[in-house]
Amino acid sequence: SDLIHSENPTLAPLAKLGEVHFRITARADSPDAAEQMIAQMEYAVRERLGAFIFGVDETTLEQAVVQSLIEAGQSLAVAESCTGGLLGHRITSVSGSSEVFLGGVISYSNALKEALLGVPRSVLETHGAVSEPTARAMAEGVRQRLGSWWGVGVTGIAGPSGGTPEKPVGLVYIGVSDPTATVVRSQVFPGDRATVKHRATQYA
Repeated sequence: SDLIHSENPTLAPLAKLGEVHFRITARADSPDAAEQMIAQMEYAVRERLGAFIFGVDETTLEQAVVQSLIEAGQSLAVAESCTGGLLGHRITSVSGSSEVFLGGVISYSNALKEALLGVPRSVLETHGAVSEPTARAMAEGVRQRLGSWWGVGVTGIAGPSGGTPEKPVGLVYIGVSDPTATVVRSQVFPGDRATVKHRATQYA
């Protein structure tokens, strides 16, 4: 909060959909002096936020992800249910993504989750399509079947219908798998159908 209360340079938080931008503005006698003040504030912000920062200026999250994959020499494949291909679309909107993005499966139905990704029928029958075990199996299945380093599985309830007290509208499970482990996280995202889908891809 001390940085935000700075008067020159100023640090202004700007809330965006699924992310926060910080605008740094400086007043000085010369452009060089202003740039130096901005650089000092940026350094202070980076000290506080570290890995939460994915870019500067016009960098998008998907650009940062693609660049990280290129630098690591790793590939990605996605399995999407509730997001309907939006995650793959965001990745492929980045020039150079073909170096690392192998492709994706839009497995909206349970039958395709089972047939294309190898999600066990017992998991779907016992836990349902929107569940931790299904997201886990989707992530692992797409990674193994497409031969990528990373696999991401997304399943949820985008709404406005389909929710229950146990599984409300906005509930999304996201699985991320690499050759050593699979991690699944869940979130309940607020908003209409398009907003839930965007927030889900942002979180993924």
